[in-house]
Amino acid sequence: MAETFSPTTNPALTGIKGRCPQCQEGHLFRGFLKLAPRCEICGLDYSFADPADGPAFFSMSIISVPALAFALWFQLAFEPPWWAHLLVTLPLTIIGCLVLLRPLKGWLVCSQYFHKAEPGSIDRQWHADAVSRRDEENKDQTDL
Repeated sequence: MAETFSPTTNPALTGIKGRCPQCQEGHLFRGFLKLAPRCEICGLDYSFADPADGPAFFSMSIISVPALAFALWFQLAFEPPWWAHLLVTLPLTIIGCLVLLRPLKGWLVCSQYFHKAEPGSIDRQWHADAVSRRDEENKDQTDL
């Protein structure tokens, strides 16, 4: 009996849970951040997924504002020596970024599946047509 799977309709929630975007039951990750090669339930091959540096960028961008606000408050409220920031602010910033990495990576992978993302390509025919249109317009203007 062939099983039918219901692909995700909410890639953010499915990714945050670390679930397969096709069946929503299998695991997306093998380790903390390493993607599994395929889903153990439905067999979906995860080789299509390449979130690259996206999770790290979003994680650092999201955490940077609260971390800076905390560092300023800490400095203005207590006037600690510089090394106190290394012991307090730096670990909080790193931990905050690490906490967000896995859910963000799951979300981006599930979004790639949901939106059927593919590597970019150049539409050579469109460019050739655009060049010929431009040449026609230039020719018409010079004939005037």
